[in-house]
Amino acid sequence: MSSAPQHEDIYNIPNFLTLTRLAAAPAIGYLVLHDAPAWALGFFAYAAVTDVLDGWVARRWNRKTVVGTVIDPMADKALITILTVCLAVKGVLPVWLAGIILGRDAGLGVAAIYYRWISLPPPKTLARYWNFSLPSAEVHPTAISKYNTFLQLILVGAATAAPLVDADISSAIAVLQYIVATTTVWSGMSYIISKDAVKIIK
Repeated sequence: MSSAPQHEDIYNIPNFLTLTRLAAAPAIGYLVLHDAPAWALGFFAYAAVTDVLDGWVARRWNRKTVVGTVIDPMADKALITILTVCLAVKGVLPVWLAGIILGRDAGLGVAAIYYRWISLPPPKTLARYWNFSLPSAEVHPTAISKYNTFLQLILVGAATAAPLVDADISSAIAVLQYIVATTTVWSGMSYIISKDAVKIIK
């Protein structure tokens, strides 16, 4: 008989850094909507640095947690989603691209909710469902998904920085939009095809 997952220590520096990145996302979106690109880019740079730092600290001092594997990509998705919406509202990104990005993430979000519920050992209660110190499923991003996230971050970062750049980078951003559209669809399909993307913890 399988033993229930043990509680893990989720209160550590890598998870704290990830949560600050998650909290920065709405602030960056607000700054984009209110035409403060310099401040928005500054917070975006902070998010980029902590994205690298939290993973390095977790590996260097063996502070990796299952929760970290969930909230780290969640922070990236929050940043990308909020900036995609805000940049589309401002007319910087096309609505069709925003629809592709948001549609893919909405589908993955529904799948994540489903897998969390079916993998949660009994008793299945809302309190246990939202208790992230009790891991039940581990997400393993596919290779194309990692590239896609990187390209999406490059796109929204470049679009955020565009008002501060003297040179005309609109053509480069337009090309990147089509590349991101392709990798977004591809990465979404990869989660359907891959057998290793989600691991149920026994």
